[in-house]
Amino acid sequence: MIIMNNRLKKLHKWMLEKNIDSTIISSTENVFYLTGFHCNPHERLLALIVYKNADPIIIVPKMEEKSVISTGWSYDIIAYDDTENPWDKVKNRFHSINCIGIEKTSLNVSKYEEIQRISKSDTFINVEEILNELRLIKDSEEISIMRDAAHLADIGVEIGISAITKGKSELQIISIIESELKLRGVQKMSFDTMVLAGPNSAEPHGVPSLNKICDGDLVLFDLGVIHKGYCSDISRTVAFKSISEKQREIYDTVLQAQLKAIEISNPGTLIKDVDLAARDHIKSFGLGEYFTHRVGHGLGILIHEYPSMHSLNEGVLKEGMVFTIEPGIYIPDVGGVRIEDDIVITPTGNEVLTKFTKELLIIK
Repeated sequence: MIIMNNRLKKLHKWMLEKNIDSTIISSTENVFYLTGFHCNPHERLLALIVYKNADPIIIVPKMEEKSVISTGWSYDIIAYDDTENPWDKVKNRFHSINCIGIEKTSLNVSKYEEIQRISKSDTFINVEEILNELRLIKDSEEISIMRDAAHLADIGVEIGISAITKGKSELQIISIIESELKLRGVQKMSFDTMVLAGPNSAEPHGVPSLNKICDGDLVLFDLGVIHKGYCSDISRTVAFKSISEKQREIYDTVLQAQLKAIEISNPGTLIKDVDLAARDHIKSFGLGEYFTHRVGHGLGILIHEYPSMHSLNEGVLKEGMVFTIEPGIYIPDVGGVRIEDDIVITPTGNEVLTKFTKELLIIK
């Protein structure tokens, strides 16, 4: 049997080790990772089946068949139209199946029941751990794409800051950012863009509104794009017209916390130590209670991937890992500051992918 690419080979090798007869992948992100084919099937079935002793197949709505072929997929395609049950078309591919690999987190009950029906198997193994491990380490091509995605995020922040004027609302600025990025070829943001001004900036995941920017506001930007299937994520905070001593204090504290966390992000560093480097610095200024989230998260095909960059994670940083470092301080009636960059671990240290300045900007 010949497997199409190295990623499928690694999954297949793991299946042999675990004596798994077939693995059914139905999440958009893992199908994309393993095949290079990306689509949002909505309520329809998208699935990749990898067999222990047969060639893999992909199941797609008939409207997507040509798109699969265009990726270079050289194995069977089961295409179905909207009047057919795709599981019935797959049923005759299951013979002597004892153990099936599934994605427990993303597999819904309906799909699970169909798999049981057509396979007659009652032994299931979660394959998400091996897939998360594979996706954890990015190759040079993935890193190159994410470098470009980060550059587009830099542009997004620059557009947003340039758009700030008195009386303009958070949502107005978001509209300008996303419109300008689309003119540069960005089809989709990696999450809902956040522009949070004044009191709203003190909410880590505040909801942008028609709230208008006023003199003395801190304005927090958090945005990212999807580029060739990979996400970027950046946060910057600026002041409008003026800044108070307390606001300047929290800005400088967050910036130094972030720089300390970046500095120790090297191969072999414990993940928890990255979080603690930022957290301990913020605590030393008596502001620990206002840093209310982990220091960051893994980044890749999804905006939140492994590893989770928190203070109890005993995992070790390895070359090829990509993650965010984004400490923040959020004080009601004062405002919030978050500074976030995308980081990749290199053989000797790290590379910061997002480049937009972290110098305190006071927009006049």
